[in-house]
Amino acid sequence: MQKKIIAVIGAGNADENTLKIAKEVGKLIAKRNAILICGGLGGVMEAAAKGAKSEGGMTVGILPQSHREDANPYIDAPVATGFGEGRNVIIVRSADALIAVGGEYGTLSEIALGLKTGKPVIGINTWDIKGIIKADNAEDAVDKVFEILTLNS
Repeated sequence: MQKKIIAVIGAGNADENTLKIAKEVGKLIAKRNAILICGGLGGVMEAAAKGAKSEGGMTVGILPQSHREDANPYIDAPVATGFGEGRNVIIVRSADALIAVGGEYGTLSEIALGLKTGKPVIGINTWDIKGIIKADNAEDAVDKVFEILTLNS
C-alpha cells in the first residue's frame, strides 16, 4: 500500500504559536507513517518539516525557485520547479489531503486549489471559508485527515 502524502501549508513567516502548531502537525504526520509535502521554505513549511524529521518522517519540498539548495534543512527531497507560486498546483495535486496552519494569500491559493480538486482541507487558525474543515489543534487536524482518508479508501 502506498504511503499517504499530507501537505502542510502556511505562511513563510509566522508567529511562534503558529510555528509550534506546525511542528506538532509534522510530528504527528510522521508518526502516522505518512509523507509530508510542503513548499520547502521557511516559516510553517520549515517548522512542519522539522517536526516530521524529529520523528524519522519523510519530507518533500516543492520549491518556487530553480535551485534545490534553497530548501530548508529538513527537506529530504527538494523539487526545484522555477514556477514561483505556480508550484502550489504541484503541492495540491501531489497530496492526498491538506492541513493549513495559519497562512496568507499563498495559503489561500493552495486552499482554493485543494477544495477545487476535491481534496480534504483541514484548517487550524486559517482562512474562514466554506469547505475548510476546522480543527482545534494539531492532533485534531491530523486525526481528521486520517479519518477522512480512511473513509475515502
